[in-house]
Amino acid sequence: MKLLEVKNLDVYLKTDEELVHAVRNISFGIEKGQTLAIVGESGSGKSVTSMSIMQLLPKNIVTYGDNSSIVFEDQEILRLSEKEMRTLRGDRIGMIFQEPMTSLNPYLPIGEQVAEAMSTHHQGMSKDEAHKHALEMLEKVKIPDAAKKMKCYPHEFSGGQLQRIMIAMAIINKPDLLIADEPTTALDVTTQAEILDLMHDLQADMGMAIILISHDLRLVQRYSDYVCVMQNGEIIERGDTQQVFNNPQHPYTVELLTPIPANLKQPLDENTKVLINAENVFVDYILKRSLFGQPKKVFTAVKDISLNLKVGETLGIVGESGSGKSTLGRAIMQILGYRGKIAFADQDIAALSAEERKALKKDMQMVFQDPFNSLSPRLTVGEIVGEGLSVHYPQMTKEQRREKVMKTLEEVNLSPSMINRYPHEFSGGQRQRIAIARAIILEPKFVLLDEPTSALDRSTQITVVELLNNLQKKYGLSYIFISHDLSVVRALSDRVIVMSKGNVVEAGDSKQIFEQPQDAYTKRLIEASNL
Repeated sequence: MKLLEVKNLDVYLKTDEELVHAVRNISFGIEKGQTLAIVGESGSGKSVTSMSIMQLLPKNIVTYGDNSSIVFEDQEILRLSEKEMRTLRGDRIGMIFQEPMTSLNPYLPIGEQVAEAMSTHHQGMSKDEAHKHALEMLEKVKIPDAAKKMKCYPHEFSGGQLQRIMIAMAIINKPDLLIADEPTTALDVTTQAEILDLMHDLQADMGMAIILISHDLRLVQRYSDYVCVMQNGEIIERGDTQQVFNNPQHPYTVELLTPIPANLKQPLDENTKVLINAENVFVDYILKRSLFGQPKKVFTAVKDISLNLKVGETLGIVGESGSGKSTLGRAIMQILGYRGKIAFADQDIAALSAEERKALKKDMQMVFQDPFNSLSPRLTVGEIVGEGLSVHYPQMTKEQRREKVMKTLEEVNLSPSMINRYPHEFSGGQRQRIAIARAIILEPKFVLLDEPTSALDRSTQITVVELLNNLQKKYGLSYIFISHDLSVVRALSDRVIVMSKGNVVEAGDSKQIFEQPQDAYTKRLIEASNL
């Protein structure tokens, strides 16, 4: 007997302009102890499907088809009241959301948040008992020094630890079904494996069923029993995971399984000029100050790193979460204070005047990891992309700015007609193109790319990688590409730096690093990536 059975599910979402048929007549089922993966590109309908099972889509925008049915242990979910659904959510059905930092309350210690998941469904339970269960669960998901960490807040944890906390909250009531919506999206390869191994162990221990929603086919192949491939709201292929991966039938499945080409870059001329030169860079975080403001406890996140970047070159920086790669990138961008010297076009940035530093910002741009959070929800695409023009080219008329914005949108393969739309109206891949357009509209010399493809499915990653390569060739851009996705780094980078605990453990040209790694840490990263 199926634990959950979805039949003929049609989901319509109402937008300002139209009624979107987001999920089209899909059916699937799952039994206890099984893992079913739902895969597909951004906008394929996989997350809408999971939110329908949990009944978390806003009631004012969602409509279900007349023949739609979601049955969980003989209960028709689509007919349940909100009060009845609350008894299922977090108790019989748990869910791990894609972005833990936005799913956790920043004002509450994590111990209270995990305990709340227990006490909500056990009204007679004392606060002390709920906290005892929360501590046991945090220890079960391997949070180090869990008793002490109960009093810490979300911002004090790494991405991998936050995801473990989300798992603890989702399984504290021992659910029969766990829905994991992109549970490892922003995590490095070794942490991804740890999180999914943990989920697999907990599944074996508790006998729960798991619906794994992911765009990472490498993980799906390793951890799921069955797979459904979605495109444009429909299931276009399904079956035993190994069978589907070994012998895909649908052209779209074949496309998803196509690896990113490894050799997209042409070698640079040896005499190419150096654009950025960093010497002996340290970055310190002050963890504790004295009564008079003097540092008492300091954590050094970047330790004596030197690097250079040539004109038209891409330097990849890889490493696990907490290795210091993003901190180094932010120091280069002058977002964080640092010790040492960073020069741009032979000029020591620290020695520049305020006016010179402002002018330099035009030549140094950044694309962030999460485009949804880095794009203002209150501004249109035209206002977001054109904002830098009004700062650096105040003499431009409104019409000239609009024309430049439309031309830049075309360059990143977006329609100029999208200029008056807002970020929430776009898919993840489209939002990342908007972020890239915002960076290149000022025609910079250097762009820092901080995990720009981590939340994207494989087919969208390939198009973004090709776009970045084409823009680099056209404008002679120099990139520093920070990522935990080694296949993307391999496709984009001329040279690679491998970081661990604030140090460079290995550096060399891309071919050498990926084909003949010397350091044991590098070998472990590559092995975890299945390259």
